[in-house]
Amino acid sequence: MPSLEQQFGKIDIYLFDQLLRGNIRPGMKIFDAGCGAGRNLVYFFREGYEVFGADANPAAVRAVQQLAGKLAPQLPPDNFRAESIESSTFPDEFADVVIASALLHFAESDDHFQAMLHGLWRVLKPGGLSFCRLSSTIGMERYVKPLDLPHRYRLPGGTEWYLVDEDMLQRLTKELGASMVDPLKTSVVGRERAMTTWVLRK
Repeated sequence: MPSLEQQFGKIDIYLFDQLLRGNIRPGMKIFDAGCGAGRNLVYFFREGYEVFGADANPAAVRAVQQLAGKLAPQLPPDNFRAESIESSTFPDEFADVVIASALLHFAESDDHFQAMLHGLWRVLKPGGLSFCRLSSTIGMERYVKPLDLPHRYRLPGGTEWYLVDEDMLQRLTKELGASMVDPLKTSVVGRERAMTTWVLRK
């Protein structure tokens, strides 16, 4: 019997919660934007989901293709592409679930963030689930330093990221015509960063 780590990999705990609650079910098409080496995809590979992914890092895409080759050899290598989400070649409205875990805070500006967000939204089917985990200022207002560009901050460790806040996420939810599956949930990690989970239904 495989261990929990063998079965689920290093899956984001809040994504795991969506599985436990039945919001992600067998038969759904999964698209991981910024998939990296596939840490959130092990369970989906093992369980026979139709999985797709994109990452701007070609080495990461090669790694996730190798992982898929071991765990889900039926998936074509072209399901995983070295490209950014804002210029993705995947079709419109094809995925039941879009995962963007630790992706959106790498936006370089408001325009870049909007392009990334709309790239995610474009590939999601009506009625589909968008799972985003991104860094925010929530609970970190005293510890982050605003920079010259809107929503760009320096974190206590010196990292510079694009950070959202609660009002912005509420506004964006309305602008997308979406509904929140869950209230916003934020974890503050040792006064170093705050990670917010933003789950929407299209």
